[in-house]
Amino acid sequence: MTTNVAKRLDFFERYLSAWVLVCMVAGVTIGKFLPGVTAAVSRWEFGQGSHVNIAIAILIWLMIFPMMLKIDFGGIHGVFQKPRGLLVTLFVNWIIKPLSMAALGWIFIQGLFSSVLGWIEPTTAANYVAGLIILAAAPCTAMVFVWSYLTDGDGAYTLAQVAINDLIMVFAFAPIVMILAGVSGVHIPAEVLITSVIVFIVVPLAAGWLSRFALIKAKGSAWFEGAFLPKFRPVAILALLATLTLIFAFQADNLLSNWLAVILLAIPITIQVYFNSGLTYGLMRLFGVRHNVATPGALIGASNFFELAVAVAITLFGPTSPAALATIVGVLVEVPVMLSVCRICVQSRDWYQSKPTLS
Repeated sequence: MTTNVAKRLDFFERYLSAWVLVCMVAGVTIGKFLPGVTAAVSRWEFGQGSHVNIAIAILIWLMIFPMMLKIDFGGIHGVFQKPRGLLVTLFVNWIIKPLSMAALGWIFIQGLFSSVLGWIEPTTAANYVAGLIILAAAPCTAMVFVWSYLTDGDGAYTLAQVAINDLIMVFAFAPIVMILAGVSGVHIPAEVLITSVIVFIVVPLAAGWLSRFALIKAKGSAWFEGAFLPKFRPVAILALLATLTLIFAFQADNLLSNWLAVILLAIPITIQVYFNSGLTYGLMRLFGVRHNVATPGALIGASNFFELAVAVAITLFGPTSPAALATIVGVLVEVPVMLSVCRICVQSRDWYQSKPTLS
């Protein structure tokens, strides 16, 4: 009955927090001692004032495209056989999660840490909250497969739920970010955000689906899953680490002069993860959903699509912005906190199953 969470993780996922810290040290070192090189790379944009950094854009694509290749939209119908689990997860993902993050950002960042204590300048605080909103506006796509696996979650449900969230993201991500960021006092140009959605969601989603369909038709699913997909794994990992290193290089001065911001940003992110996972898990039990469906639902609602968040924050605000820093803090926090959520789900299995399930 007991699951050893740590030993079942792959080497990279197990030490992701450590890799992020290594990237932070490397990036800050580069930004501090090679400021000219860092500034030159930071200015390498698709157009003056566009904030679409060419190096970051290429690396983000190398991260997102392999994830999209894994999504099988043909499996969506299986989720509708478990409607209670689907409805609970979508309710938390697209209503509670962005609203709760925005509320926590207003309470802690703009309220307590800025207005009350004066630790954060008001404009910077508003941009931090915008970054937190961007982080929470899209459910996890990649790491949720790891979290689901660790809790013996229903793999088919997890895959189909991720596919549904990807489709919803195309239409819901931009309005959610615009409305909530606007309430926080940050204006986000609609055309820039829509461009970000097209570049970082629609295009890789379509490219991944078309590539998957064509390759499976030509070579078969066994070859695609066993030979083709594994080739992209090192590419995606290296792209993630390189992206983080670049962003920390761009943020070097900000981090060295205001390291307290990282700790302060981690507070609402951590609370949000536990709140949303606990709420989803509790609602699943209340409505009689099976444990192996409840766990991936709770984990999807708690974790974030941080690769997308980083790309959008950079496009909207620039690579040295407070909003971009807020999304990076999400990466630092997510792995250790989500591992603890996995342990809670596993250790509470008997309690959860003491209530009769309906699906």
